[in-house]
Amino acid sequence: MRALLLDLMPAARYPRRRCRIQASGTLKSMRPAHYETPTMRIDKINVGPFENNVFVVRCKGTGEAVIIDAANEHDLLLEVSRATGVRRVLTTHGHWDHIQAVTAMRDAGIDVGIANEDAKMLPGYDFVIPDDDVISVGDVRLRTIHNPGHTPGSMSFLLEGHPILFSGDTLFPGGPGTTANAEGNFDQIIESIDRKLFTLPPDLLVLPGHGLDTTIGTERPHLQEWIDRGW
Repeated sequence: MRALLLDLMPAARYPRRRCRIQASGTLKSMRPAHYETPTMRIDKINVGPFENNVFVVRCKGTGEAVIIDAANEHDLLLEVSRATGVRRVLTTHGHWDHIQAVTAMRDAGIDVGIANEDAKMLPGYDFVIPDDDVISVGDVRLRTIHNPGHTPGSMSFLLEGHPILFSGDTLFPGGPGTTANAEGNFDQIIESIDRKLFTLPPDLLVLPGHGLDTTIGTERPHLQEWIDRGW
């Protein structure tokens, strides 16, 4: 297990902590929110053997919601989807640990989207997520940021009007996601982080696909260290 986790993120700064939503899937069981304002709410669910972070982003005004990464434990994700009004899944990238619940979600009538470059990695999908686009979730807006490097189609989602970035496996506490795989490119992920993420405000909260949150300001000073070590 540890060896496989090392393939996903900088292990030296990855605390092993499970923070799960109980299988009741009700809104009550999902308290407290991971992030909440009077108009929107984010819940974080930890699923599967690789402790993937699944995020539910919900507009309180309209009741519309999306899931970011249908990673695993489809029964739980379907129950949460029914409780929160999820109708779409936004996929950060096509690696298998992030897509194990995709088929079940689609079978339940929930549309799944992914960037064109990673679409072939999914068993099926319903829409393509383009770069620099805005996805509306009721009154909530998610701007798409193409971050190739971990995979060719890796995508981050910036929550407009709020200090939140969903970074998938592109940026973690302690460094970029691994590029030691067939689809990976270290120079590309470094350039992508530097030009597209590190230009964002330093207090922006980064919610990665595994592990704990960080901020742009915490990680940006370490860019040269990552370049020098080569991972």
